[in-house]
Amino acid sequence: MRILLDENIPIDFAAELQGHEVSTVVELGWSGVLNGELMRRARDRFEVFVTLDRNIEFQQNIPVLSFGIIIVRALSNRMIHLRPLTSAILVAVSAAKPGQLQKVGT
Repeated sequence: MRILLDENIPIDFAAELQGHEVSTVVELGWSGVLNGELMRRARDRFEVFVTLDRNIEFQQNIPVLSFGIIIVRALSNRMIHLRPLTSAILVAVSAAKPGQLQKVGT
């Protein structure tokens, strides 16, 4: 799967998602881009968008998106809090469908 990690997820977390083609908002130079524009840029380039932004489901029209969204619910964006969720995130990535939202974590 082609995965895009939002800028609120550490770049180092990309290595945890082995077996997938992972890019980050930061490495693409898209830091600071508003969610609506970010969704447009991700269209047709990625199959899954992973974020910690819990408000995205209320700000975007998710059913029309050409990729799935996974919201990670963790205590913080530190690796110590994200790493234990890796298996659940990978399961969600495998089940991701365009225009659908999944939540992982607490």
